Amino acid sequence: MLHVACHRRFLALKAAALRLAAVTLGVLLLAAPTSACAQAAAVSPATAVPAVTAAPGTTKPAARAAPAAAANPTAPAAAGSAAPPASPAAEAATDTRGLDQDIQGLKKDVVDLNRDLFVLEEELLFPANTQVAVFISMDVGEFFALDTVTLKIDQKEVANYLYTPREVEALAKGGVHRLYLGNLKAGQHELVAFFSGQGPHERDYRRGATLKFQKGIGAKYLELKINDRQRRQQPEFEIKDWE
Repeated sequence: MLHVACHRRFLALKAAALRLAAVTLGVLLLAAPTSACAQAAAVSPATAVPAVTAAPGTTKPAARAAPAAAANPTAPAAAGSAAPPASPAAEAATDTRGLDQDIQGLKKDVVDLNRDLFVLEEELLFPANTQVAVFISMDVGEFFALDTVTLKIDQKEVANYLYTPREVEALAKGGVHRLYLGNLKAGQHELVAFFSGQGPHERDYRRGATLKFQKGIGAKYLELKINDRQRRQQPEFEIKDWE
């Protein structure tokens, strides 16, 4: 019943994520023409008033308008007191900012839904009663530069990972990497790990570690540990079973 409920919840979250993604795409499509209009309104020059040239021998329009302006001195004040109408570019910019805020909110909702889907998918694919996880950690790393790790469970290869220099640096600073996540039935199992890299004096180095463990009811966590042995000036590899 719990598995069925988790499956239904997973499908519901997936459908919600698809709907939200569709809404986000629609908003983006609507925002594109609005942004284009705003840019066009911002760059278009103001409509120029055509200049009037007086014909030779006639009175200039400015000279005719001067007596009228003198007769009605309150006209400029009344014209100046009127509030100028809002420009289309300003209104379009306000609409665009509102759309940008809506889009950012929708993106955040999509990210949250994807995270919930990922967690729920792991619960469905790797139930707690059969789950087994293998992690790797490194202490100092002075005598060994990790390159690759190959993992076998019950003589079957389940993981082969190539580490980048940044990942090795993160491990040396105390980071932990989940190398494998899978399912195992209850009972006796054997884990074999092979470590490849550069050992002391920059020589190619390959070592292995083996652990037989009992898988019971509940999740199982194993840790591959790479330690420096100062006395022997050599790296040490071990597998720890987190009971």
